Amino acid sequence: MINTTSTDKLSKDKNTAVKTVDSEIATLEKLKNELNYSALSQTLDLMQNSTGRIIISGMGKSGHIGKKIAASLASTGTPSFFVHPAEASHGDLGMITEDDVVIAISNSGESKELVDIINYCKRFGITLIAITKNPDSSLGKAGDIVLRLPNNGEACPLGLAPTNSTTATLVLGDILTVGLIERKGFSKTDFNDRHPGGKLGSILQRVSDLMHKGEEMPILHENSGMQNVLLEITSKRLGCVGFINSQGILTGIITDGDLRRCLSARIFDEKAVNIMTKMPKTVFPDTLASEALKIMNTKKITNLFAVDKENKPVGVIHIHDLLANGIQ
Repeated sequence: MINTTSTDKLSKDKNTAVKTVDSEIATLEKLKNELNYSALSQTLDLMQNSTGRIIISGMGKSGHIGKKIAASLASTGTPSFFVHPAEASHGDLGMITEDDVVIAISNSGESKELVDIINYCKRFGITLIAITKNPDSSLGKAGDIVLRLPNNGEACPLGLAPTNSTTATLVLGDILTVGLIERKGFSKTDFNDRHPGGKLGSILQRVSDLMHKGEEMPILHENSGMQNVLLEITSKRLGCVGFINSQGILTGIITDGDLRRCLSARIFDEKAVNIMTKMPKTVFPDTLASEALKIMNTKKITNLFAVDKENKPVGVIHIHDLLANGIQ
């Protein structure tokens, strides 16, 4: 059984939480007000125009934040990876080329582990961006550009554990990432290409990613007899058949539900054009899969044909295809 937290303990914990949040908010306000936006713009120019990669490095907590920055950049269209400074000194410097831009992170600017990376950049003329609170530090003086972190202490009551400083660094990395997204016109489609798995991937999937096409698509001419319709709907196993006219334009649809409702001894004397639902609801291939699911739920249907601009069918999607791929 869980003990109920005492009132005094709850009050103390709440005060600590509020003080921590307030301290970090104050640090971010200081970052916003004191950031050198000219240096920021120059940094974005260098990153955008680089013919190489963006290399992030940092030690300890700065390194953890650096890994996140590298991952955010890479996932949004800017090739980037993290190089651990200790590993760099044992061969990984070879990962850095003269076409790259290096971003080195150190709150104090005096991380001795970064010395070899700094010297390597200077030796081979590699652009070095310094992220530090101290522009007069070893890192600050070596940087071609310095993005200065706010000197606002730490939220830690000892003033030692990186808290405010790592939050400011993380947000500065987000500023760089978002800045490049906007400069490059990075789109949802581009984002989806880099996030095929998980929730993000499913949200951005399009009908074209999931639809049945070519030989899998149940399509007949609208003058087809109902015996052929029955064979097509059975063999393709998608619960429907679409119909086209002599110009290849989609003119109607028959579902297995329609067949059950129309079932009689004389049904095989009919042609599809006399039974089909004309002008069926359609989507374009680049329609978001989530939007297709919404249409199906609203219209209470289980299939949608995807058509081109001339209303010619290019694919068909079943509601089960959407649900099986996590579309909601």
